[in-house]
Amino acid sequence: MSDASRLAKLLLLTTILCPAAALAQTSGANPPIQTPPTGPAAGDTTAVDAPGTDAQTGEQAAEPESQIEVSAPGADTTSEIVVRGRRNILRAAPEVVSVLSSEDIARTGEGDIAGALQRVPGLSVVGNGFVYVRGLGDRYSLALLNGLALPSPEPLRRVVPLDIFPTSVVASAVVQKSYSVNYPGEFGGGVINLTTSSVPRETFLSIGGSIGGDTETTAKLGYTYYGSRTDWLGYDNGDRSIDGVFGDAFRSNKVIGEGANFNRAQIQAITADLTNSRTSVLQRNFDIPANYGVDVSGGTSFNLAGAEVGVIASAGFSNSWRTRDALQQTQGGDLIGTEFHAVRTDNRVVANGLVGLSAKIGAHNIRFTNLLIRDTLKIGRLAAGYDVQIGDPIPNGPAQQINQRTAWFERQLFNSQAVGEFDFGDIDLDLRAGYANSQRNAPYERSFNYVYDTSVADYVNNLTTNPQSAGITFSELDEDVWNLGGDLSYRVPGDRNITLSAGAAYLDTKRGSTRRDFAFRPASSLPQGVTEQRPDSLLSDFNVYTYNILLVETSALGGTARYEGDLRVSAGYGQVTGDILPNLRFQGGVRFENGKQSVTLVDLFNQGNIAQVPAIEENYWLPAATLTWNIRPDMQLRLHGSKTLARPQFRELAPQVYFDTESDRQFFGNPFLTDSTLTNAEARYEWYFAPQQRVSVAAFYKRINKPIEAIALFTGGAALITTFGNAPRAQLYGVELEAQKNFPLSGVGLDRHRLVLIGNYTFSDSEIQVEDGDTTILNDLRGDRPAREVFFDGDPLTGQSRHIANAQIGIENTGQLQQLTLLFNYASKRVTSRGPASGGVRQDDIFERPGFTMDLVARQGLRIMGKELEVKFEARNLTNQDYEETQEVRGTRLFVNRYRLGRSFSLGASVKF
Repeated sequence: MSDASRLAKLLLLTTILCPAAALAQTSGANPPIQTPPTGPAAGDTTAVDAPGTDAQTGEQAAEPESQIEVSAPGADTTSEIVVRGRRNILRAAPEVVSVLSSEDIARTGEGDIAGALQRVPGLSVVGNGFVYVRGLGDRYSLALLNGLALPSPEPLRRVVPLDIFPTSVVASAVVQKSYSVNYPGEFGGGVINLTTSSVPRETFLSIGGSIGGDTETTAKLGYTYYGSRTDWLGYDNGDRSIDGVFGDAFRSNKVIGEGANFNRAQIQAITADLTNSRTSVLQRNFDIPANYGVDVSGGTSFNLAGAEVGVIASAGFSNSWRTRDALQQTQGGDLIGTEFHAVRTDNRVVANGLVGLSAKIGAHNIRFTNLLIRDTLKIGRLAAGYDVQIGDPIPNGPAQQINQRTAWFERQLFNSQAVGEFDFGDIDLDLRAGYANSQRNAPYERSFNYVYDTSVADYVNNLTTNPQSAGITFSELDEDVWNLGGDLSYRVPGDRNITLSAGAAYLDTKRGSTRRDFAFRPASSLPQGVTEQRPDSLLSDFNVYTYNILLVETSALGGTARYEGDLRVSAGYGQVTGDILPNLRFQGGVRFENGKQSVTLVDLFNQGNIAQVPAIEENYWLPAATLTWNIRPDMQLRLHGSKTLARPQFRELAPQVYFDTESDRQFFGNPFLTDSTLTNAEARYEWYFAPQQRVSVAAFYKRINKPIEAIALFTGGAALITTFGNAPRAQLYGVELEAQKNFPLSGVGLDRHRLVLIGNYTFSDSEIQVEDGDTTILNDLRGDRPAREVFFDGDPLTGQSRHIANAQIGIENTGQLQQLTLLFNYASKRVTSRGPASGGVRQDDIFERPGFTMDLVARQGLRIMGKELEVKFEARNLTNQDYEETQEVRGTRLFVNRYRLGRSFSLGASVKF
């Protein structure tokens, strides 16, 4: 789709939803929801967080908390609750929710929303910001922004990595763990709905900055390369552009290599046209810089033609470094097949900007939000070790091999949304429309492999013998998401507080992904002296023309060099909410979804006869019901049941090879995957015994049909790769505990101070169920195979930790900004992929062990020269927890990936004008 077409669609949607008078919603503009007496009884004084003395604890209650702004799909549900204090939204919401307000997020001190969500009961963060709910994988977690779908800039996943969202642009995060039919049916573990900041109640301008580092990276040895002179900004200056002679050949839709398409002279010119030394020379840096970040935000509101109009804008920039000194082993031979010591340095640059316009016209609210996030990762990696397929290690000598990798990954997310929330008394109407685009561009992924030659006592690379090689990869992803939704609710007159609601939604997602792989190979053998040259000299123009070193395309030619993904979902729902008895409330409904998902292999090189797999097209009826019993004014019990689904991700379906930089492994998809369906049940007891204080206990159960699992395989050598497959069925069950308690400290001389204790624990157990006769299919041309060859009966689901615990111990001043908080997090081991098959026998699974971490966050508010100043200090991973990914092989533990995380420290300050 052209940019002009995208713009035309966006302007049309905006015109429909946004009258000229205004474009967004003022923070706090919605009045508090008129909650029927299903949580606290009418007149219960503990239902509102207000100043005064708490009747039960005797402590001085805090000042009213700032209003929590939530924008989500559905009318007259949690989408319209904008209330004072965490307790009200938790109790009033008809489903099980956890809420992080802007104050909660600030207390954690996290710089991105993924880190802040890690403090929510039952949530854990894996890799680069992928949030797991109750131990289920990221495919079972749905992420929304202001109630609308987001595309992902990560090619391995359809869900967006939440660490690209700075906390400064998020007003609240609502995690709903029990399904309601106003949300999309892809709801396994839960939905995470982020609401962007809207308009403040007063004009402000805030400027902040921070500096920090960690004990494994800052001022230590790392590996970097030049790239371009603007890399520190997260933008390439054009040195990595696909242009010139190479660009013309790249876009010719012809396989690049000497032969029918190109002669030798042309290939020599194409090879010499590539940017060489700036992307090939890996350098040691003995003084890796510190991390730093800056941000600015501002907002104002004013009256215009009878409407209260607001404007808010924010921008941020951060530049950070991380070095990982890893041990990586795989099985093979007698025991260890490969063992490498790999040092990798990442330079990550994140820039973000948000502009929001809003208006309140009487009881109606309209918002127009635009968000741009750009996340760039520059990687330098050097590994030394051995592979038994190549030869035995050199006793007491140098490493058998040296592998070098340099890479540059640009991720960008643009999101534009128009939301109208209209209140006509007993009738509410919500309209939402959004367009989002995500891009991932990875030019010049370079790799060089050298082998130690004892005859010359040096490392050599002849470019022809495995593993003596040099390669380069160019990949690009572009995804568009169009989202429309409407919700209508009617409050039936009478004393039953009955609300009837209905809605419709449409989602159209289109993805295009291209990956072109190339190798450098000489037309004849290279002289010994040339094979000993460093990477840029080896591929110099002189050698290209003198020794006929030619670029050869190695992209898979069966259509996997490019694929196009398409997902269209049309949905409608009906729901009723009301009092069955004065203390018994019911919410229930059903959602219908028609989904069609396909991955089409593109005949990029005009080969013909590309085999295609039929699209997945299914209709689903998804019921959900929740019963809430108000046992007494401060206690309630919820019972919930529902049916939901999980679709395969595009990358899980596409047979295109992808190298994942986080795990240092290759992945490829399986086009024979099918949808998973889930049956969910939950019971939850909640006790709100005082303002901002509560205890809850929940038990939950999920039965999953055809869950999708990551499966490890071996290539021809001992290299480990990962694919995906449907297991026959699985179940997950567990319990969840949460408590928050405040203690006044006036008795120890700290007036207006209190001790805040927050803790949660989730126990969950899962098992895959395999019976005789069950089959599965992988993308290895074998067709159906017995499921027992791939899955063991009783295996835990991938990504599921049996134990997840979080605790916060804080001292805070209720009269001013002054907080000191210790944060504890523990997650037990979890499977990253099913064990690989070796010699027809499936090996043990590969596990990671997140372990126990402790963080410290201190915040202090000051007033200097009439300006508000906030100073923040953070100390992370004080337990010095390491990262470990292991596999047990015949009683011996192999470290698939192990490295030190180090302790990190940062100091920041912001001033508000």
